[in-house]
Amino acid sequence: MTLIDIAAEQKSAEVTDWAARLGWVAGLLLFIALVYWLMRQGWKWRGSLQSDLPELPGMPDAPGAARLTMTGRYHGSTTAGQWLDRIVAHGLGTRSRVELTLTDEGLAVVRPGARDFFVPAGNLRGARLDKGIAGKVLAEGGLLIVTWAHGETLIDSGFRSDRAAEHTAWADTLNTMITTTTEGAAR
Repeated sequence: MTLIDIAAEQKSAEVTDWAARLGWVAGLLLFIALVYWLMRQGWKWRGSLQSDLPELPGMPDAPGAARLTMTGRYHGSTTAGQWLDRIVAHGLGTRSRVELTLTDEGLAVVRPGARDFFVPAGNLRGARLDKGIAGKVLAEGGLLIVTWAHGETLIDSGFRSDRAAEHTAWADTLNTMITTTTEGAAR
């Protein structure tokens, strides 16, 4: 075999079919857009199902002296006892930074970039340390879960402090405050 025969037998690599490749990329982008649109529709649908939830209480004019303050993250709210049943109505499903302030009047939840709300002291039902809420799972005791009544619904809201050591003090103070409030109301 001569060099000419060897050169004739070798073939060049196939040329990329750009039309087919662009078609696949466009199809993939359309599929991703469809998935995001369906997720958004599901979020809206869940919000409409929860439309019977009353409006969130606003901040009082004079909330009183702060017992405790905390900065951290708000991880969402769920139906009490159902850690995956996220509540999205009235912006409760939006994760955000949070500044919590506990006063004798209740719990002020200030969320930069999201809707603030206030939980009156009479609506607080309990506090505990847990590991997960609404699809967010952390180490055991990594979340402060505050249970509160809103209308006819009991809600669990999950918070994570920038300093995790604060969680125990918050749970203890909230539970003591709730016990004192319910004992005072029973008399």
